[in-house]
Amino acid sequence: MPAVNPPTRPALRARFEGRRQALIDTAAKLFAERGYEQTSIGDLSEATGLAAGGIYHYTASKEGLLIAICDELLDPLLERARAIAATDAPPDEHLRELLRAWLLHIESHIPHMLVFGQERHTIEREPQWRAVRRKRKAFEEILDGVLARGEADGSMAFEDRGLALLALLGTVNYAPQWLRPGGRRSAEEIADVWCNLFIR
Repeated sequence: MPAVNPPTRPALRARFEGRRQALIDTAAKLFAERGYEQTSIGDLSEATGLAAGGIYHYTASKEGLLIAICDELLDPLLERARAIAATDAPPDEHLRELLRAWLLHIESHIPHMLVFGQERHTIEREPQWRAVRRKRKAFEEILDGVLARGEADGSMAFEDRGLALLALLGTVNYAPQWLRPGGRRSAEEIADVWCNLFIR
């Protein structure tokens, strides 16, 4: 989400970014609970204590908040996935580290993930969401590359790797519906169980 006239002085900019982050986090929670279309600027104002004009000091639009939520979900995950895939570890270790990073990121961004899933129909068709779609596609390509290398070295076996990828995406993307910090199993333990389903 492009900042709207952020201050240039370090102390003021830090305060601006902190308040902007609090606004994004609140928007993610409200959008996840009520839906993006059903959440008004008035609702955001009531939840944050900011007047409508104050909200527009930190975002150009409500849609800007939705884009920021998606960016916060995808940008760190994509960066981490690229770093993992760039190491010399074998593909089965890449898959384990990717799944752990993925589940941990979801665990700390459950409202963001719920919003992404709820609004995916909009994200998939509107032209202004091309950058979000590119990031999602890039992550999926990294994951598929790991599965392909595992298939090639014999550490993984698939009747149809494309279907295996879709199954993995569907399984992990559904996790925000039930995954909770402090649950019976940690995010890393869940990731390891799922990883073991793919490793021979």
